[in-house]
Amino acid sequence: MDTTGQEVGKIETRLRQFGTKLDNLVAKAGEAGDEAKNEYRKQIDNIKDKHAVVQSKLNAFKAANGQKWDNFRDGVETAWHDLETAFKALKQ
Repeated sequence: MDTTGQEVGKIETRLRQFGTKLDNLVAKAGEAGDEAKNEYRKQIDNIKDKHAVVQSKLNAFKAANGQKWDNFRDGVETAWHDLETAFKALKQ
């Protein structure tokens, strides 16, 4: 596997791990009180949106057969940073 493939593979693995964490957060949201549940749900929806953006950018790279990873790296890294920030905000 080439360097680009390895890098994309790592991101996909981390994205799946975040998906699992997101599923766990959704389950915990059901246990929260009504007011907390509403705020928690908003944050979870925000994380889902950011998760989808990362996935979309990876899909765009895969669909762009032959284009260099460098053309997509910045967008994926920015989207990934936004996703991580949203998760950290939820934990606080």
